[in-house]
Amino acid sequence: MRAEVQQVADGTYLVHGHHVNWVILKDGDAVTLVDTGYPGDREGLLGSLAEVGSAPEAVAAVLITHAHNDHLGSAEYLRAGHGTPVYLHPAEVPHARRDFLQQATIGDVVRNAWRPGVLPWAVHVLKVGGTDHNPVTAPEPFPAEGPLDLPGRPVPVHTPGHTDGHCVYHLPGAGLVISGDALVSGHATSRIKGPQLLHDFFHHERARALASLDVIGALDADTLLPGHGPVHHGPVRAAAEQARERAS
Repeated sequence: MRAEVQQVADGTYLVHGHHVNWVILKDGDAVTLVDTGYPGDREGLLGSLAEVGSAPEAVAAVLITHAHNDHLGSAEYLRAGHGTPVYLHPAEVPHARRDFLQQATIGDVVRNAWRPGVLPWAVHVLKVGGTDHNPVTAPEPFPAEGPLDLPGRPVPVHTPGHTDGHCVYHLPGAGLVISGDALVSGHATSRIKGPQLLHDFFHHERARALASLDVIGALDADTLLPGHGPVHHGPVRAAAEQARERAS
C-alpha cells in the first residue's frame, strides 16, 4: 500500500497509512520518525521516507507515542536493521518490550461488536498485523528532559490514560502537537468527525485519558497531528475541550 504523505509545515509531514498515522520531522538529510504504523504498513512507511527525500538509514530516532502495534509496527525493524534508537516515556519502555500489554482485549472487541465499524476494523487489524507479537527488543527512555536533540526538536509531554506511558510531542516553534491516541480527529470505529477521544474500551484508564486532555489543551499550538484521522487546524485548547464535551 502506498501511504499518503501530507506536508503540514516546513519539514513536517503527516503520513496516513492503514487507518493510522505517523509523522516525519525532517532537518536537512536527517529525520525523526514519530510512530511507525502497523507491521503491515512497512512498505508504506519506507515509501513515505523516500517521498520526502529520506531513507531508513537517515532516521536519527524513532519516537513512539505509545506501544500499541498500530504505532510500534516497524520500530524493531529500524532498530535491529539500522541501529535506530527507539525512545518512549520510561513508563512505556516495558510495554514496548511486551513485559505486559495494555490494550483492548478480544473480549472488549466482542462486547463492543454492536458499534458501527468495530467488526470491519477488527478484521482489518488482523490483516495488517495488529495482533502480532511485535516487541522492541531494546527500547530506551528519552535521553533528556525538555526538547530532544533531534530533527524537529520535539518536546515529549506525558499524557497517560490510553496507556500508562502515552506521550504527545509538542513542537512549540511550529505550533504543532503530535497527539497519538490521546486526542484523535477520527477513527474507523467512530462516526464522529473532528476532535474526540477513542471509545472507552480502547483506553487503559479512561479517567486519566480525560485528565490528559487538560494537559494537551494547555500546550501552545494551533495544529493537531493525531494518530488517527486527518490533520486538525485550530487551537489545540479548543480541540481538547471539544473532545471532553463529546466524551461526557
